[in-house]
Order: sequence, then C-alpha cells, then structure tokens
Amino acid sequence: MPQGKPENVPDDGLTTRQRRTRPLLMVHTGPGKGKSTAAFGMALRAWNQGWPIGVFQFVKSAKWRVGEERALTVLGASGEGGTVAWHKMGEGWSWIQRPGTETDHAADAREGWEQIKRDLAAETYRFYVLDEFTYPLKWGWIDLDDVISALAGRPGSQHVVITGRDAPAGLVEAADLVTEMGKVRHPMDAGQKGQKGIEW
Repeated sequence: MPQGKPENVPDDGLTTRQRRTRPLLMVHTGPGKGKSTAAFGMALRAWNQGWPIGVFQFVKSAKWRVGEERALTVLGASGEGGTVAWHKMGEGWSWIQRPGTETDHAADAREGWEQIKRDLAAETYRFYVLDEFTYPLKWGWIDLDDVISALAGRPGSQHVVITGRDAPAGLVEAADLVTEMGKVRHPMDAGQKGQKGIEW
C-alpha cells in the first residue's frame, strides 16, 4: 500500500473517516511464535490512546506470571493512558492435559465467553485481547456460530483481537484482519525449553 493508500475503496456509502474508524475484528493465528505478543503490542497502542482494555486469557495458567500482564497492569494503573483489566479463565488449560479436568476447563472457558458477551453488550472496553481463544473453539467448548454472531453484532467502537493456532475457517472469514505467524525455526526444535524474558 504505497503512501498508506488502500488499493481498493469499496462503494459502501461510508466516508473515509467512517471507514477508517470502524471497529475491527483481528485474528493472529498460525504455528509460529509471536501471536499473543503482537496482540499485546496492539494493546499498548490502545493504552496510549486512553482506551479501556480487557485481556481474557483462555489457555495460559492463572498461576503463570507473564511479563505482558505485569507491564500492562502497571501501565493501566499509572493514570496516564487507558485502564487495563486482566482476566484469567479458571486455572487455564495447558498443553499438558490432566485426567478429569477437561470438564472444568470447558465450563471455565464457557463462563469466560459469557463474561465477554456481557462486556461487549455493556461496551466495557474499547480494546479486547482474547488470548489463546482459538483453542476452546477448536475443542468445541465454545460455539463458533455464537462467537461470530456476538462479535458481528457488538455495539459501539470495540476492537477485538483473537490469538491462537488453528483459527476456525468461519472466524477467519469473519475477521477484518488476519495474520498467520509462520515458523521457520524454534529453539524447541533443538530440545530447548522456554526461557525467561523470551516466553514470559
């Protein structure tokens, strides 16, 4: 897009300003690293604009203390930009599945989604990060049609970014912006586990 001008302008009756300020649904997916990190980078921009931010984590354990949470929480409390609310859905769901826990995690994920719907209806936040939200969709814990319908009908000017691998085709189709992170090489390929300052 040379000079920031779109190649195609739809004949939708909207002014340039109206089109430029409409709320976006964004999806960061793919096998590569950086999906959540990119979403939190967008949250920093939202914070700088003074927008209230809601972060909903669906997979990462509530016990984990990730750097983005600390940074955004401190910024949100600073009074200089937007506020930040950080929500963890129960104990989260890790890639290590434990017998007898899936039902509880599915219920936590569904309640998390119900809370997001309530917040969307109330226009609680201007920017939402639904981190690792593709997983409960993939596992069938949350109904995809309900998600697409609720996001399509959200009122006001609420931006939503969803992260996670294997984004369902329907979600990709509904999104305004889709980025697929590819993987060329990762330290785990050589047997190296995640490390401080890089993964959290």
